[in-house]
Amino acid sequence: MERKDNKSVLDNSHLQTIADMIKDIKYGSVNIIVQDGKIIQIDKTEKFRIKN
Repeated sequence: MERKDNKSVLDNSHLQTIADMIKDIKYGSVNIIVQDGKIIQIDKTEKFRIKN
């Protein structure tokens, strides 16, 4: 994805990191933190379901 000023917002390493986090989660979320139009942090929260 490109911004109007031609600076990349996402590079392949960001996309690969996000894809890896998503494929490893059965239940949970991936949050992308953005500051000034740039990704500064990616958080993964994983939940484990306990069956009774």
